[in-house]
Amino acid sequence: MAGHEFFEPADRKRPVADPASVDPLAEQESRHPCDPAFKHGVVVGFDGSNSSERALAYAIGMAHRTRSGLIIVHVANRLPTTVWAGCEPPVFVDVPDHRTEVLGLELACAEYLAEVPWILVERGGDICHELEEVGKEYEADAIVVGSSHGIVGRLFGSVAGRLAKRAQRPVVVIP
Repeated sequence: MAGHEFFEPADRKRPVADPASVDPLAEQESRHPCDPAFKHGVVVGFDGSNSSERALAYAIGMAHRTRSGLIIVHVANRLPTTVWAGCEPPVFVDVPDHRTEVLGLELACAEYLAEVPWILVERGGDICHELEEVGKEYEADAIVVGSSHGIVGRLFGSVAGRLAKRAQRPVVVIP
């Protein structure tokens, strides 16, 4: 099995400093470097729901066909509806979310993931923003998400719809 886990704290936002005093090299070093083996891989949003399991199955096939790695992203600590509507708060509240650990154990035991190298990345914050950030960090070839069928998606816009509008790489939405 090729699974690895990289956990990052939910509070990844830092106070904004004077742009002239920001050192770009120091900022790059403060971020966790991504594993080069997963560059140009396939990013998939996963939360254990039925639609995310279908998206994971498609992403596994896509990674297998393209001989690339699979970056499974679980975004923890959903924020209030104002964030879903596109506003980002200045500070994230770090609420422990043990769901990522449970998902990681389930994925580690899954036989269907034995075909491709994969990692599990935990993020906290707005789902669309974090999926796009992971895609950017890994220079992903595509982001795969499941479609949402709930009332929240109808009211505030689905994750898939918002991601498709703002992403800088192809987005595959699995029904």
